[in-house]
Amino acid sequence: MAAVGSGGSTATAGPGAVSAGALEPGTSSAAHRRLKYISLAVLVVQNASLILSIRYARTLPGDRFFATTAVVMAEVLKGLTCLLLLFAQKGNVKHLVLFLHEAVLVQYMDTLKLAVPSLIYTLQNNLQYVAISNLPAATFQVTYQLKILTTALFSVLMLNRSLSRLQWASLLLLFTGVAIVQAQQAGGGGPRPLDQNPGVGLAAVVASCLSSGFAGVYFEKILKGSSGSVWLRNLQLGLFGTALGLVGLWWAEGTAVAHRGFFFGYTPAVWGVVLNQAFGGLLVAVVVKYADNILKGFATSLSIVLSTVASIRLFGFHVDPLFALGAGLVIGAVYLYSLPRGAAKAIASASAPTSGPCTHQQPPGQPPPPQLSSHHGDLSTEPFLPKSVLVK
Repeated sequence: MAAVGSGGSTATAGPGAVSAGALEPGTSSAAHRRLKYISLAVLVVQNASLILSIRYARTLPGDRFFATTAVVMAEVLKGLTCLLLLFAQKGNVKHLVLFLHEAVLVQYMDTLKLAVPSLIYTLQNNLQYVAISNLPAATFQVTYQLKILTTALFSVLMLNRSLSRLQWASLLLLFTGVAIVQAQQAGGGGPRPLDQNPGVGLAAVVASCLSSGFAGVYFEKILKGSSGSVWLRNLQLGLFGTALGLVGLWWAEGTAVAHRGFFFGYTPAVWGVVLNQAFGGLLVAVVVKYADNILKGFATSLSIVLSTVASIRLFGFHVDPLFALGAGLVIGAVYLYSLPRGAAKAIASASAPTSGPCTHQQPPGQPPPPQLSSHHGDLSTEPFLPKSVLVK
């Protein structure tokens, strides 16, 4: 999928997505390189900080907040933010109202298409709270990379996409690494609080990965070729997400919330989680156009390392050889899967035995063949991105 800016225009995600200043190669390349580093930092920090902050807020002593209310608040804040950004684009209230009337009500079929992925994303957000409440942050971060596997499988089944042999091998490596980490967790890797159930946490993270993979692929399938800015799409998702989140709140914790209050147990740490969920994904949506697939995979790997190190300091997490082996396999699998197909073929050809000089030399006087570049809709892009990025 193409990366859509706030005005709705598309831009290819990858090293070639530069501004009009590209006419000045020296300054533009340096500026683009800085933007890539900034995007890497944002991806790593947002990916790791959300999980760590949820884990921290859910394990604090005292009254525990209702996770369903946090999901609703994040959707409300995200929707209001997108509404303000659209207002800034349109310039006045009249133009904004006319635009929303056309985009949301007149084109109601396009709006209704977002109901299904919004329902799945709301379920996924609630499942993440359940999973992180029952699993160490580092274990969750590693296990949650199964979303790469589920996204790949749903893309093959629903979009008839093909995977390279290297990608299939990396998915097998990924599954093996996650299985090793879960075996370590089931074997009692370090002390755990009495109110945590690793089995429930594993079931929740697997269900979250399945919903994430299906929702991302379904979203791409139904909205392929649809116009609409990233802020409009996130506003529509926020509207459905708020409504569906309130339904889930009423069904799961309605009596308790009515008795104790919507903001029961809210602390500065809880508000930090809500703000991270609401604005973190939107921030990533802005910078992600400057990151290619390899950078996204590298950011995911760094997030695993950062979450593990922070878990040791914050939660007393114990890293044993089994966890290190499983996490290492997952990190390697993420990197291999994120390689563009051109690089994958180069690796395969480099590892193949040769009996003589290369017979595919470029004839003199002819330009080299075009290099394969990863685009924003490539299969290897979506698993590394939060849902706010996947609506372009």
